[in-house]
Amino acid sequence: MRIVSLLPSATEIVCALGLREQLVGVSHGCDYPPEIEGAAVVTRPAAGSGASATAGARPDEELASAELLREVLLSLRPDLILMRDGGAGPSSRRLEGVLVGAEVSPTIVSLDPISLEGIFHSITTVGAMTETEDDAIELVEALREDLGELEQQVLARHDQGLRPKRVVVLQGTAPLTTSGRWVPEQVRRSGGWDLLGREGGPAASTTWEAILEVDPEMLMFAPAGLTLHDAKIEFSRLEKPTFWHDLEAVRRRQVFILDPIYFSRPGPRIIDGIGMLAEIFDPDAFVDTSPPVSWTPVFE
Repeated sequence: MRIVSLLPSATEIVCALGLREQLVGVSHGCDYPPEIEGAAVVTRPAAGSGASATAGARPDEELASAELLREVLLSLRPDLILMRDGGAGPSSRRLEGVLVGAEVSPTIVSLDPISLEGIFHSITTVGAMTETEDDAIELVEALREDLGELEQQVLARHDQGLRPKRVVVLQGTAPLTTSGRWVPEQVRRSGGWDLLGREGGPAASTTWEAILEVDPEMLMFAPAGLTLHDAKIEFSRLEKPTFWHDLEAVRRRQVFILDPIYFSRPGPRIIDGIGMLAEIFDPDAFVDTSPPVSWTPVFE
């Protein structure tokens, strides 16, 4: 089977299922795992897009606006194309138009999860479409096991009297954007409460005044579409409100910059994001549960 992935998360899923050799094409936003180097790139950034635009885009989108490289795609003769309808890349209708009259007729599968359960379903869907059902089930079971261990430890700490952390996660900075879809669920399962997040729903624009009103004890920046390095730069450029130092999170020196990949990309590494949050929320109980070099405190 010849697979083209137009989603970074789908690319990670394909490789996690041991299908790298069948992955013949990827989007320009696909950057993990490292072994995808050499796969043909079938999209490019649309004019006017870039890191700054991505940081202000809807955080449930995985890459900036993209243009499809038609001739490259057709030359790959794909059997399966993985994409997301309604995302920043080409739509299924656009793909179908590109394929009209072509000598190939691939199956087009749109993956659009809004929850952790939906992400697990995306994995099993890819497994079903690539005849790797057993591997997909095994991967999902391993992810569920890791998640279950984290949750059991979180519940044990709550039974000991540790209350959930009151937090705000910002997934966009231009404008300020709260979290949505699976991110508030990640926060909840790791021992927190996202005061402005919309679990299972779209992210929404917010204001510093709205953040002051809920006054979180922890403030987290994970601007979608950026690396941790670029997120640090984005934060340094962010215009802070006049009441910045009045926020409880700032007074407590509990402001963090997170690697957005673990929150904006609905693939296997989403569970690593839960481990990261658990370690930040409760460092006494959770040690080395976050990926290496995946977050940094603003106040050292």
